[in-house]
Amino acid sequence: MNENAHAELPRTGPIAFAGSPIDRADHIRCDREKLAQQMNWRARVLLLHDLLPDIDDAGGLIWGSLADVDEDTDLVFLGMMDEKPCFAAVPDGGAGGPAYAMPRAWAAMQQLSPGDLAIYGGARSLVDWHARHRFCARCGQPTHIAKGGWQRNCAAREDGGCAAQHFPRTDPVTIMLVENPEYNGGSLLLGRQPRFPPRSFSALAGFVEPGETIEEAVAREVHEEAGVTVRDVRYIATQPWPFPSQLMIGCHSLTSDTEITLDEEELEEARWFSRADVAMALEDMKQGGAGEMAPFIAPQPTAIAYSLLRWWLERTK
Repeated sequence: MNENAHAELPRTGPIAFAGSPIDRADHIRCDREKLAQQMNWRARVLLLHDLLPDIDDAGGLIWGSLADVDEDTDLVFLGMMDEKPCFAAVPDGGAGGPAYAMPRAWAAMQQLSPGDLAIYGGARSLVDWHARHRFCARCGQPTHIAKGGWQRNCAAREDGGCAAQHFPRTDPVTIMLVENPEYNGGSLLLGRQPRFPPRSFSALAGFVEPGETIEEAVAREVHEEAGVTVRDVRYIATQPWPFPSQLMIGCHSLTSDTEITLDEEELEEARWFSRADVAMALEDMKQGGAGEMAPFIAPQPTAIAYSLLRWWLERTK
């Protein structure tokens, strides 16, 4: 893969959920005494309800204080911002799931600034992981927060546990543009899953499996879902995606195939779209995404697929 490809991502704006202004301050979260010193009147707590952010009239995140959370509520240390310690509360139960199932989450993504969106995404992934991992995967005993919330530990063996250490999980997912440069003057293969709104298409995507490289995952997923063989896979950019906690690895690949063999369990439809098709769909999304004349509905600007499509248009000018 091209190690410098990320620098080629042109004029797409910031990748949503990336670029948090919070300093994670590892020197504090690893030191119990220093961490305890941050639990004071200066501490700020990110207010979340059902893992959704409270947003003020200006479209910004609302922060509370330690007085806004119960004393027995677990807190995770997000880091330092503007010389103030920042925390988030672990909910009673996780509410992790795909973003498409949470309209309020999509609405929040449209309102928040890039910095606030990155703060929210990181906090959401972290507290959701804690809510869903209260017990040890090795022995089943309760675990407790360590390292300011960036680790969970099982009880010591003398207390009935196995002393295992557990760390917040991030699942790698490849999301890839598949280009046939000869077909119709240059075309992209896009697909739609059954859960997508009508006429919506996006880049193909799939989880990286154990024992795979990124290149192998791209090739396997494209062939499984659409029966297309790809080559020359290269990395473009990544995006943290907190629903519940993936790292979307944006890639580009080439193919000489044109025939599509659809895996109907994964995709409802897959089609080749020309450069003109993609340009029209992105312009329509820029105007609100409601135009009936566009050949398809493009991904939302908060999704890395949108940035990848814009990158491709810039590259093929």
